[in-house]
Amino acid sequence: MHMEFSDLAGMFGEVKKRMDGVIERVRREMAGVRTGRATVSLLDGIQVDAYGSKMPINQVATLSVPEPAMIVAQPFDPSLMSAIEKAIRASDLGLNPANDGKIVRIPIPPLTDERRKELSRHVHKQAEEARNGVRQLRRDANDRLKKLLKDHKISEDDERKGLDHVQKITDEHIKMIDELQKKKDQELLGR
Repeated sequence: MHMEFSDLAGMFGEVKKRMDGVIERVRREMAGVRTGRATVSLLDGIQVDAYGSKMPINQVATLSVPEPAMIVAQPFDPSLMSAIEKAIRASDLGLNPANDGKIVRIPIPPLTDERRKELSRHVHKQAEEARNGVRQLRRDANDRLKKLLKDHKISEDDERKGLDHVQKITDEHIKMIDELQKKKDQELLGR
């Protein structure tokens, strides 16, 4: 029974969905890399010890950025004030929070040039891992197409069209990763 090129749509959809997953993951990772500007997404990875379990900081406090170099956390429950402070201090973001009994103020210190370069290298590594993830998914898809051809499920023409289509999806996703990396670098290195 021969499959047509159109029958491969499901496979292409799945490849695209999995590559989208890689993009989503690298986008989240990069959002957690600190630039000189205060953003609430900076604290996304912070888990606070609350009510006997670890909870994301945005589930125990309202986060806001009243000025470019300051994040403010307003606990929903004032008794969690010190737990929130402790969690921020324990993170690897190098932040030094202080509370005034009502809110936790988190000054965002300017990054040194050395630290910016270090973070830029880290971002390049994240991007490269994401590109490798996308390429691995391309390899898997291409192997499936070759197997379909070998098992006489698709024609050589459909295999060629399929390989081209997988390459097109791959190129689109690599481009997205490149753009994320470039944008983050601009934030970090100001160019």
